[in-house]
Formats: sequence, C-alpha cells, structure tokens
Amino acid sequence: MGAGVTVIVPTYNERDNVAELVERTAAALAGRDAEILFIDDSTDDTAAEVERLAADAPIAVRVLHRADNVGGLGGAVVVGLGAANGDVCIVMDGDLQHPPELLPTLLDRYADGDADVVAASRYIGGGDTSGLGTAVRFGVSRAATWLTRAMFPRRLARSTDPMTGFFLVDRRRLDLAALRPQGFKILLEILARTDLRIAEVPMEFGERRHGTSKASLRQGATFIAHLARLRFGKMSLFAAIGVLGAIANLAIMWALTAAGVPYVWAAIIGAEVTIVGNFLLQERFVFADMRTDARSAAARFAASFTFNNVEAALRIPVMALMVETWHISSVLATALSLVVAFFARFLFHSLVVYAPRRRREEREAAGEPEPDTATLRIIRAIDAEAMKPGEL
Repeated sequence: MGAGVTVIVPTYNERDNVAELVERTAAALAGRDAEILFIDDSTDDTAAEVERLAADAPIAVRVLHRADNVGGLGGAVVVGLGAANGDVCIVMDGDLQHPPELLPTLLDRYADGDADVVAASRYIGGGDTSGLGTAVRFGVSRAATWLTRAMFPRRLARSTDPMTGFFLVDRRRLDLAALRPQGFKILLEILARTDLRIAEVPMEFGERRHGTSKASLRQGATFIAHLARLRFGKMSLFAAIGVLGAIANLAIMWALTAAGVPYVWAAIIGAEVTIVGNFLLQERFVFADMRTDARSAAARFAASFTFNNVEAALRIPVMALMVETWHISSVLATALSLVVAFFARFLFHSLVVYAPRRRREEREAAGEPEPDTATLRIIRAIDAEAMKPGEL
C-alpha cells in the first residue's frame, strides 16, 4: 500500500474494450506511479484477455475475477478499493465512455488539496452528455440526478453529477466496511454515507465502442431501491413492500369474497400469496446486502414462510373476532391487523432470518457470548442505515 495511483475498472463482458483501455490509460499516466486493477464479473474471457495484456503492458495491470458478483458494479468497486496498491483510487468504467485522457485532470485537481473526491461531471460547464445516445436516456439520467440531489440536498450540494461512474477518491478517508453497495451507483453510496469534500471536473461522456449497455429496467428498480435504502433505511423499504403486499392481500380478498368465498378462506388465500411475494421482493430490494452472511436462501424462505404463517394463524382469528364483535368490515379488520403485524415481521426478519451466520458461527466456535443485548439489536434494526434528519 502506498501513495501511488490505482485505476479501478469494474468489468462485465468487456473483452473487446480492454486492450484500448490499457493502452490509453498507460499513455495518460505515463511517468506516474500507477496501476490498473480490473475487478471482473464477466461470463466471457475478459479476465484471460486482461492477463494476456498484462504481460507486455507499459503499466502495471492486475485482474481479480469474482465468481459471485455480490453488490454488482458497486460491490466490485469496493473490492477494488480494498485490493488497490495505491491510496489514491480512480474508478472508471470499462466501456471507454469515460475517457482515460481525463485521468491527469482528476489527479491535478486532487493535488490542489481541498477535496477528498474529484468527480468527472457531465453536467458542468465543458461537460458533454452525447454519449448517452437517445433523448430518453438523457431524460432518465437527468431525472435520476435531480431526484437524487433532491433527496440529499446537503450531502450533494456541491455535486452536479452524483451518478457518474468516473471519479477519484482517497480511500484513506473511507470506511469500506460501512459501504453497502447495490447496483451501479457507488459514488452516490460514498457521498451519501460520508462527509467527504467533493470537487468536479467536466467530462465529455463518450459513446460505447463495443458491447452493449448494461442499463435495464431491473437496474432502474435497483437504483430506486438503493436510493430509498440510503435515504430512509431498511424499515421504510420493508414497509413499502408491506404496503404493496397489503394492497394485493386486500385485492385478493375483495375479489374472492365478491365471488362468494367466505371471508376467512379469502383471507387465508390472500395471506399465502402475499407471503411468498413479499419474501421475493424483500430478498431483492431490502436485505440484498445481508444475504451473503445469512443462511441459505431455502433456510431464509423456510424461516420467513413459517413465521408469517404462524403470525397469520394468530392474526386471522383476531380479525374474525373484530368482525364479529366490533361489527366492522372484513377488509378494515384485515388492514388493521396487517399494520400491527408489520413491526413483528420486520424485527423477526432483521434479527433472525438475515442474522449473519458466519459471525454467529465464529462466536459459537470461540465460546463467546452474543455481544449485543436484545434491546440494542431492536434499536439498531429499526434505525439500520437510515439517514438522520440533520444529514439531509
């Protein structure tokens, strides 16, 4: 580890781009103590191509291939930050839309000494967005940037392009263990969780040379979930999915009761359908960062399904009692019972279903007691990752 520069390039099937990227990066950083570190999640032979190029490259080149791409591109960047030989790290995409010729400009701006992060922005004077291609992609990019800055007005006050994937960061200012990357937007993760000083330089966002864009509706959904998790924490995302499940539950129950199905049976069917649907959504959007250390997917589903059915078995008689004694509608009784059940479900999933298996097994093997009290675990589960009001 030292004062050199590490260019971190996360790649996914970018074999046709790496030769030109290495050549242009080496030229841009000629005379500097620098290396290129590829973090490769590819399903093709990108890693083998990098290794071939490394033998004769005029700059140090390394590649780390991840068999399990936890955290997506953001997770790859965090791995790169941990494995870098240099403390000054520059993150750059592998598709050549980020011009390597801008690397000296980022380093020169960092040398001014008043910033911990230097971002290449498409949206300041001298920047260019033509590489986005269509008007639709440009509009989506601008809308996402506006939404992000609106949700973090203080943290992103000096950032015109928090979604950029081309930036320099002094990793000595980062607590890598505190980062929970999800999807593409690692700079947003860094800026939202820290008080790092940021500066910007203009970037002309280029056109992709080879391969296809990784942008998709799925990535868009991941971004929205990541943004909500950063801003509000897991509990709010859990609640949002719970609301969707409640709406589905009520809709199923309404349709079945309208068709003549007794309300108790309608409630049971609605509950079973939404239990499965909620688990799948929670896996993807709420607890994605906790799955690696938790039990297997089958064990998580079994625990979640069992708990929710036990909860439903207790809740449905209570709902029936409310209908019969309070003379309220079955739909209203279901809605009230779902609100009460939400808190129990969140705590159980946070503290039991997704409990870190590895740390628990290590403590048991060492004969160490659980370091946290139940009260502290509940408080941390409720407050997990949520931004405080003063951090807006």
